[in-house]
Amino acid sequence: MKYLFSIITALLLTSCVSTQSTLKNVDNTAIRPAIKDLAYAITEYATDNKYGYDQDYPINIGFIHEKQEDINIQYYFNGLEGPNGEKISYKKVDTCCPFPTKNSLMGAGTVGIYEVTFEGSNKKVMLYFNIFEKGKILCPKGFAIKKPVSSNN
Repeated sequence: MKYLFSIITALLLTSCVSTQSTLKNVDNTAIRPAIKDLAYAITEYATDNKYGYDQDYPINIGFIHEKQEDINIQYYFNGLEGPNGEKISYKKVDTCCPFPTKNSLMGAGTVGIYEVTFEGSNKKVMLYFNIFEKGKILCPKGFAIKKPVSSNN
C-alpha cells in the first residue's frame, strides 16, 4: 500500500511538470557572489527588463538545498536597496512554474515569488527566484546595489 501511494504521488507530481524547462537565463558556470556583512556582494546591474520580473527569467541562486532558500534570499535582498536608497522589505507569497531539474530529489523545481515593498512608498513589485539552477546574480532594474557600510576610524 505504501509503495502504491509513493508511485501515485510521483506520477501526480511529474505529470504537472513540463518535460522541457522554460527558464531562459540558466548559466551553470555562474559563480555566486561573495557574502559580506550577511549580504551578497552584488557587482552588476541587469540589462534585461525581464530579469527577476518574469517567471522565465528568474534570479537563479541555485544550486542550493531547499532548506537554505530563506538565508540565501536574505543575503540577496541584504545586498539591494531601492533606487533612491530606500530600505526594502520582502516576503514569499507563492510558488509557480514547475520545471524539470536534475538538482532536486523529485526531479522538478519551482520558482518562488516574492513581494517586495519600498520604505515610504506603496509600490510593490514581484520578483521570481529559482534555487535549483545557477545564473548570474544581478541587481534587477528598479533597484540599486546597496553601498557597503563604511567604518569610521
